Amino acid sequence: MGMGRGAGRSALGFWPTLAFLLWSFPAAVSPCKILKCNSEFWSATAGSHSPASDDAPEFCAALRTYALCTRRTARTCRGDLAYHSAVHGIEDLMSQYNCSKDGPTSQPRLRTLPPPGDSQERSDSPEICHYEKSFHKHSAAPNYTHCGLFGDPHLRTFTDRFQTCKVQGAWPLIDNNYLNVQVTNTPVLPGSAATATSKLTIIFKNFQECVDQKVYQAEMDELPAAFADGSKNGGDKHGANSLKITEKVSGQHVEIQAKYIGTTIVVRQVGRYLTFAVRMPEEVVNAVEDRDSQGLYLCLRGCPLNQQIDFQAFRANAEGPGPHRPEAASPAPAAPDTFPYETAVAKCKEKLPVEDLYYQACVFDLLTTGDVNFTLAAYYALEDVKMLHSNKDRLHLYERTREPPGRAAAAGLPPTFRPLLGSLLLLALLPAFLEAVAA
Repeated sequence: MGMGRGAGRSALGFWPTLAFLLWSFPAAVSPCKILKCNSEFWSATAGSHSPASDDAPEFCAALRTYALCTRRTARTCRGDLAYHSAVHGIEDLMSQYNCSKDGPTSQPRLRTLPPPGDSQERSDSPEICHYEKSFHKHSAAPNYTHCGLFGDPHLRTFTDRFQTCKVQGAWPLIDNNYLNVQVTNTPVLPGSAATATSKLTIIFKNFQECVDQKVYQAEMDELPAAFADGSKNGGDKHGANSLKITEKVSGQHVEIQAKYIGTTIVVRQVGRYLTFAVRMPEEVVNAVEDRDSQGLYLCLRGCPLNQQIDFQAFRANAEGPGPHRPEAASPAPAAPDTFPYETAVAKCKEKLPVEDLYYQACVFDLLTTGDVNFTLAAYYALEDVKMLHSNKDRLHLYERTREPPGRAAAAGLPPTFRPLLGSLLLLALLPAFLEAVAA
């Protein structure tokens, strides 16, 4: 689609940070209809740039329609963060562009459907809906990056940093102009700070003539092969099949292809918990409107320093003399049936013969949880890297990264990314942050 050439811009081009962030945490299934209001506003302003004086009346009309939609759903949205963010964001935008509260509203746009009997090939035909096809023959091929989250939990960022974290509660994995991914991590053992992913929400945002906004949500023992609305593609738009869900193994393995942004997502349930892996072009990773105010999200910045676990100290304690029950460096009390160190090593080597960080993560998880399923979680995480990572020389990592989030990394991400939280994102993360600090 050539986002770098300006073709991929949307209404977010002139949203302030607060208005953009309201997309980050909508309710996936709720009587609150704020998602519908958000989507209609996006659709009404799609394709626009920062409004010039000639465009301001139309933009103000779209804002008044947006405000009207939020008022209609106010009763069912009283406790919804996205709703309150939308209300404040609308007020800010109306003030910024000198819009009056009284005046005309925008008319809904008519949706153009493909002719009856259209083939899938035709439904994918808009060039803008196929990221790779939008690059001309003589253009440089896009650079792809990978992020993964698995186990107790272990994070591999877009810049190949590898960390073991606590991050209990809800945390954003990805947050850019095109999609948002949020995970919820819960204690593996009662009263433990060791956590694993129990819930995953992915929001694909409305994009031009390609896809409607779609929400995918998975939880423990519920890995659906469809979006929250029951569909398996991007909706009714002309390029709807540029977003598809495929069930690889029922209840265990789902793959989502988002061709319009060149992105592949793999979600698995291994044992009781979920794993996540994504392949995404750097251009999409970096597609944010205000980098200076961009909030913390794990796949880009890594875990906050106070949420990272010192794996080296843990391993030294586990390998040392005496009972192989880590104490000071362990993030959790040992499970009653946890494995001795030698047994954990033997079980992990069966699936992970290379003693890289995936092998070390496996050993760590068996020592802290006693759950042998974490061996498979590490194994499948490495298999997903083999499938999704563009640099085959970087499949195995050997040195963990423990550094402050936001530090410039080697994969070319701009140093202007600073660890600042937008006000909405900070509000959304505050409960989880306080819980993690208390733990």
